[in-house]
Amino acid sequence: MPKQFDVAVIGAGPGGYVAAIRAAQLKLSTVCIDGWKNAHGKPSLGGTCLNVGCIPSKALLESSENYERALHKFADHGIGVKGVTIDVPKMQARKQKIVETFTSGISLLFKKNKVESLHGFGRFAGRTPDGGYQIEVHGDGAPETIEAKHVIVATGSLPRPLPGVEIDNNLVCDNIGALSFDSVPKRLGVIGAGVIGLEMGSVWRRLGSEVVILEALPTFLGAADEHVAKEGFRQFTGPLGLKIYTGVKVGEITPGKNSVKVEYDDRDGKKHREEYDRLIVAIGRVPNTSGLNVESVGLKLDARGFVEVDGACRTNLPNVYAIGDAVRGPMLAHKSSEEGVAVAETIAGQSPHVDLSTVPWVIYTAPEIAWVGKTEQELKAQGVSYRAGQFPFIASGRARALGETAGFCKMLADANTDRILGVHIIGPFASELISEAVVAMEFGATSEDIARIVHAHPSLSEAMHEAALGVDKRTLNI
Repeated sequence: MPKQFDVAVIGAGPGGYVAAIRAAQLKLSTVCIDGWKNAHGKPSLGGTCLNVGCIPSKALLESSENYERALHKFADHGIGVKGVTIDVPKMQARKQKIVETFTSGISLLFKKNKVESLHGFGRFAGRTPDGGYQIEVHGDGAPETIEAKHVIVATGSLPRPLPGVEIDNNLVCDNIGALSFDSVPKRLGVIGAGVIGLEMGSVWRRLGSEVVILEALPTFLGAADEHVAKEGFRQFTGPLGLKIYTGVKVGEITPGKNSVKVEYDDRDGKKHREEYDRLIVAIGRVPNTSGLNVESVGLKLDARGFVEVDGACRTNLPNVYAIGDAVRGPMLAHKSSEEGVAVAETIAGQSPHVDLSTVPWVIYTAPEIAWVGKTEQELKAQGVSYRAGQFPFIASGRARALGETAGFCKMLADANTDRILGVHIIGPFASELISEAVVAMEFGATSEDIARIVHAHPSLSEAMHEAALGVDKRTLNI
């Protein structure tokens, strides 16, 4: 007789493991199925985010930023540093220790909350007589079948392949290989100027690589506010020293013994042939749904492979939900987690809600980029009447003390109601500052509400306050 559960979660990434814990907290018998293995071949919970995404990339970003500060910024503080060296294996070991701390922590959380964990790849195997679902778990041994009344698909995403290019994660790498270099490549090529390309390019540039980023789209960071994107391009190609080319058409990619040759046409049609010690392919991600055996139960996928869901993450099947990168919306870990919580609470009979319009975006470069809500170009295209306020970090006392004065905070508010429509930040700790804007928008705040709140001095958050004042053209410190 197969084991029976109230809820089966397929996938233990930031959406899946959180959904499983919340379901168990709500007294639902819950199993979480995941097939991820670490570099040692051991089961490792946490999905892409914890194993080869959010967590390890931030560890390397911090290490590389510390190295750059020691080389170029400590002197301004009167701190003399000589003989600065970089030990890449030790840096990688630190990164891996952080990863293993968090992945093993999920196992402890599962035990604490009485979530059963099964290692293997879960796939639908049919319906049960009482209207539930059979799930086959394919691990290292013989497949195991379990049954569940409710199923949450949280299988995440995979790197988008570049046709005709084989990823070996040695010379030609995806995000996994990009996080695991054992030495600093002299010349690094990156295809794709999105979040992964910029973050990984930043890491290895600060450590000494000459980095060239090739982007097919004609504009840089087209999803961001155009003024933020312009400032980002200026900072990344200026002080950081990345070489970023947009409107590029990549041609033949030829791996050799110790290098990779890349042919491409620039935006003017001129042909180029360059050679890199390593190449990172970061052209986006695609939903990881092909192995679910959806045909066995009739689960609907759209033309791009996403599971079709409504606003509450319900699929076309009764009691089957899908969340995170496997469905519509931004591919962000925090979005996945909140959807996971909401679905678990829906199954338990509650009425949760996730507003995708107030999900923040963050790029952990230096300076950081973060935003929530509408961009200025979106408001113009939609014909929305708005007012804008902006404050530069160079006028912030705290930013001056930090020595991080690049960028600004920008607030957009409805011209008639003053309700905040979007906030866009490029600058120090933008990833932390954006939360104030998210809270404000969730509660329907106006720019005047933020302008009337006392912000600590000196603090970076004063930039948000001054941007709000700027909406009404009464900024105080510029």
